[in-house]
Amino acid sequence: MSAVVEVAKADEAPVRRLRFELHGTVQGIGFRPLVCRWARELGLGGFVFNSGAALLIEAEGPEPALRALEGRLRTPPPQGRVRAMHTRQVPVRGQSGFTIEASECDAQPGAGLLPDLASCPECLAETKAPGDRRFRYPFGSCTRCGPRYSIVESLPWDRSRGSMRTFNPCPECRHEYQDPGNRRHHAETLACPACGPTLALLDARGNRLAGGEPALRSSIEALLQGRIVAVKGLAGFQLWVLASDERAVGRLRARKQRPAKPFAVMFADLEALRQHCDPGAEETVILAGPAAPIVLLTRRQGSATHRIAPSVAPGSPLLGAMLAALPLHQLLLSGLGQPVVATSGNRRGEPVLGDEAQALDALSGIADLFLIHDRPILRPQEDSIVRVISGQPATLRQARGLAPLALGELPGAEGVLALGGHLKASVALGIAGQAVLAPQTGDLDSARARDRHAALLDEFPRLHGIQLRALACDLHPDYFTSRLAAQGGLPVLSVQHHQAHVLATMAEHGLQAPVLGVAFDGSGYGPDGTVWGGEFLAMGPRSFRRHACLRRFRLPGGQKAVREPRRSALGLLHALHGGAGLGPASLPSDGLGDTGRRTLGAMLERGFNSPWTSSVGRLFDAVAALLGLCQVMSYEAEAAMQLEWAALSAGCLDGRGYPFPLRTGEGRCRVVDWGPAISRLITDRDAGRSPGAIAADFHAGLADAILDVALDARARRVVLGGGCFQNRCLTEATIQRLHAAGIEAWWPQQVPANDGGLALGQLAQAAALSRQELH
Repeated sequence: MSAVVEVAKADEAPVRRLRFELHGTVQGIGFRPLVCRWARELGLGGFVFNSGAALLIEAEGPEPALRALEGRLRTPPPQGRVRAMHTRQVPVRGQSGFTIEASECDAQPGAGLLPDLASCPECLAETKAPGDRRFRYPFGSCTRCGPRYSIVESLPWDRSRGSMRTFNPCPECRHEYQDPGNRRHHAETLACPACGPTLALLDARGNRLAGGEPALRSSIEALLQGRIVAVKGLAGFQLWVLASDERAVGRLRARKQRPAKPFAVMFADLEALRQHCDPGAEETVILAGPAAPIVLLTRRQGSATHRIAPSVAPGSPLLGAMLAALPLHQLLLSGLGQPVVATSGNRRGEPVLGDEAQALDALSGIADLFLIHDRPILRPQEDSIVRVISGQPATLRQARGLAPLALGELPGAEGVLALGGHLKASVALGIAGQAVLAPQTGDLDSARARDRHAALLDEFPRLHGIQLRALACDLHPDYFTSRLAAQGGLPVLSVQHHQAHVLATMAEHGLQAPVLGVAFDGSGYGPDGTVWGGEFLAMGPRSFRRHACLRRFRLPGGQKAVREPRRSALGLLHALHGGAGLGPASLPSDGLGDTGRRTLGAMLERGFNSPWTSSVGRLFDAVAALLGLCQVMSYEAEAAMQLEWAALSAGCLDGRGYPFPLRTGEGRCRVVDWGPAISRLITDRDAGRSPGAIAADFHAGLADAILDVALDARARRVVLGGGCFQNRCLTEATIQRLHAAGIEAWWPQQVPANDGGLALGQLAQAAALSRQELH
């Protein structure tokens, strides 16, 4: 029904006044000006304003117009989500005009926090329009885009409660702010060259070299000369070099101590990106969306105007590609005329930086120059990473643009903060019957990362106005997060690692037990004291039973085997053939030598520092070593990625499947036996079969094994979780087989399959055990 018809019918009805209270992600999305426009179109009087907990609206007029407004309120602007709307009648005031009132902060916070949003097409277009007053301005934004979570200090969402408060709007910006017809109407981050953030270029010692446009031009010249520039962006620093400059990329690798892990590449637009990659329809939507994440894409074969240096993503058929998230990025890329490597602004093992003083210190010896701006970043975040799996976006790293993320209904978790694991750590907070996930902190190996994660224990609940009543963490007693929880002075719930992986996927999709959970990852603390990682869990409402697991093998050297796939391979070979299976021919080019092989063999014989594991992640490592793809890793999951890349090259969904028979184990736990598969694999390898074809059959065999266990368990629904399901070959093959057998398959999409999703699973278990049991 049109607004004209609605108003015409309204004229015949008695006048009432309603108060609407909207909860959810309703602030920082341009909802107030939209409500104001709707109310005026419908001829209603009243007001709208932000409170700490909600968006509050009072509207007065005829009943049909009020109901029309109520219907529209259920559809917020993009990125918004109305979780709950409460409506009540209040006394009529005889108010005819509709206004946006000043925010009130007397209520407890509780409104949803919005992620930082990449620049919208309109703001980017202004940067390129010579007659526009924001022509070549690096920091234009509006109600649809710009910084949010990285700059907010407290709620409600207002300029005065964030790091934009020091930039006083000029008269022209103030006019835009007050103009109901302008897309910057009540845009709290609006700015222009006269009143907004400015650029400066610093040398490695922090000396100012240039500002404004000269800083841009000098940065472009430096990049073209092969120098490394640290660029302060939307929510953190990135390190930039030309993606075509092999020597510059090599220097960045050497200085950052990152010898092989693929770098992400930023492109000016989709046209430039398509010279190097083949994005599908879904991937194109993600690339151009408001999150502007890194998207893993298939590389295009053939020539391009500027080739990507081989060392950007060595050996990979994929490329992590992203588009400009800021006008600043677009200006730089336009001046360069070619893509850049844009990798996290940090030292190896440390979190990304957002403060220029810290960056000058931490990136000393890495960056040659620092292109900074004077808008403080309060919460630095990495770039998010997404991959399309089985036609759906799957988040691999949940950070800038994708978090904070509010999910589903999770009653019983209110006031609980889950602290995640040790790697890819994140927190999840129970608030008003839902889960809210914070952006990923990262691995907690460094003091800086641990300090940042510990700060979330106070900061994240404070921002949401939540009084904590309990904490949840991993069952592993030595994780930093487990120790942090123990020191928190609150009741603590410890959740088994693989149970949390499965629960995270269940919570994301709103699933209830019973389901069969399949948790495949590198390692997790098992209740029996062994290293788990290949688990089939029969999930009940409050607990689980281990229905099956991967056949165990030993890891000589324990933690060293996590970094050296050759050790996992020797563990497999010893389990198959004993000491006789550890000769040089069994594992060619392992780099161990006879002495090293004998030492590890003795450790395996005695079980000395050689823990048992059922880990599929370590099985992937072992197979990569057996095929000569990776003996020692320089970054996490390198061996598994090499194995998937080999399978992709051979058409991974065409594999015929090595045998992984299901055998009787101890008690009620069945065992998936990798022995026949590894024996066949070695035979094929020694016969000269290609690593790609072998890798494809290995993936297919694991997918067959998942189906076999599902049929054995008579499961109607199978839920996947754990880092191994970031692997497209394995996940898609598994989904295909389950669906063909009439079994529902559920896999991680919005929430990472890896340890970045553990906090959600921990929170889900807290909800299941109920509020009373945590006291």
